[in-house]
Amino acid sequence: MQYVSTRGEAPSLSFGEVLLEGLAVDGGLYLPEEWPTTTLNGLETTLGSKPNYKDVVIEVLRPFTSGTISTEDLRELVDKAYASFTHSEVVPLKQIGDGIWLLELFHGPTLAFKDIALQLVGQMFDYELAKQQRRITIVGATSGDTGSAAIEACRDRLAIDIVILHPHQRTSEVQRRQMTTVESSNVHNIAIEGTFDDCQDLVKAMFLDEGFRREQNLSAINSINWARVMAQTVYYWWAAMHFHGRQDAVEFSVPSGNFGNVFAGYGSHLMGLEVSQMIVGTNQNEVLNRFFQTGSMLATDVVPTLSPSMDIQIPSNFERLLFEMYQRNGIKVKEAIEGFRRSGELRISKDELSALQQKWTSARVDDDVTLQTIAETYKLTGELVDPHTAVGIAAGKAKRRPDNGPLICLGTAHPSKFPEAVKKATGVKPDLPQHLEDLYDRTEHYSVLPNDLNVVKSHVKDIVKK
Repeated sequence: MQYVSTRGEAPSLSFGEVLLEGLAVDGGLYLPEEWPTTTLNGLETTLGSKPNYKDVVIEVLRPFTSGTISTEDLRELVDKAYASFTHSEVVPLKQIGDGIWLLELFHGPTLAFKDIALQLVGQMFDYELAKQQRRITIVGATSGDTGSAAIEACRDRLAIDIVILHPHQRTSEVQRRQMTTVESSNVHNIAIEGTFDDCQDLVKAMFLDEGFRREQNLSAINSINWARVMAQTVYYWWAAMHFHGRQDAVEFSVPSGNFGNVFAGYGSHLMGLEVSQMIVGTNQNEVLNRFFQTGSMLATDVVPTLSPSMDIQIPSNFERLLFEMYQRNGIKVKEAIEGFRRSGELRISKDELSALQQKWTSARVDDDVTLQTIAETYKLTGELVDPHTAVGIAAGKAKRRPDNGPLICLGTAHPSKFPEAVKKATGVKPDLPQHLEDLYDRTEHYSVLPNDLNVVKSHVKDIVKK
């Protein structure tokens, strides 16, 4: 399996190279040269009647990692990755309404869906770095959950330093403390005086500085890294398998900020999974909703909301959808992205929008509706859901087509990560799991820096081990 850049000007690479490279040298994002083809029938025939989640991971990911990781080694990495998950199914599915289901993705060590991919990616980093006898510096940006999941996956590893940028005072306290209280010499946290988009721009700028990139041996763990998206395709297959034989297709509703999670679902569809509709839920920062409704992506100021991981105006993974929409024409993608950066707007034709809307739709969910959805879900089912999950549920209910099969809403974070919002909606404050009970008593370690590339680069040079 080889991988190509969405901008068409970087060399194609193997999986092992893409894993460590992160962002392509032309500024693009990597995707497989060809999507492997599979079916639910094929998976079930290979795996037998009652596969577990780890079996599905191995079968779905084998084509993507071929030539880099043997099946035996992949199985060992998968076993290690999911050993710390607290639910026996890893990713359980619960019914929360008539034809509506919740896919719980938050049973990993940091209580967010990012653990599903990053616990595995951390194992893959160790595997490939040992093989190549290399050391790397991982630099990532987070709007809240990626940071703690990435740190947990990479802490204490001898061949890795990890530097995570988060927007100062724009995450929940639980999210921040999960990152900043980790006592490990290879973990470094930076709070940037700006938004998540500013953090993401700083990370991309560091990668595009070829001298700095090579000097620091930079690698990425954000969803700009293909391995992140690849690992997330699995739970879409896993969820659909629960209905196979009863339904030909399913709908997915995904709360979306940086577009990586929902694109993973679309990737599973490009592999052969029958998905009748992808529903994108946004909060007041509705750049994605505006695009799927009008064909215009227009960046505006970021508004703080109850779902801070989605407070984003420049969703980097959207470039991967453009690449597929433009028939994999990297030059056209590059022109579109550069035009968006210059003018703040990206517009597609009416015909392109109409074709896109055959599979995609979206909804804007404000804070009031988010709180209403948390309250209604608790009243009807006894389940507490976090604000991001509530956005997905509300968007799904607003846009579902009942004749399209079951609606599967992605539960992206444990409610205890956002206790104030959940308590405001339900009167119930969700408790942190036992391993995080003392989180508020732990000492924090992080630096606050301005949104200045040179200052951030200088700081990274100072803190990273030589």
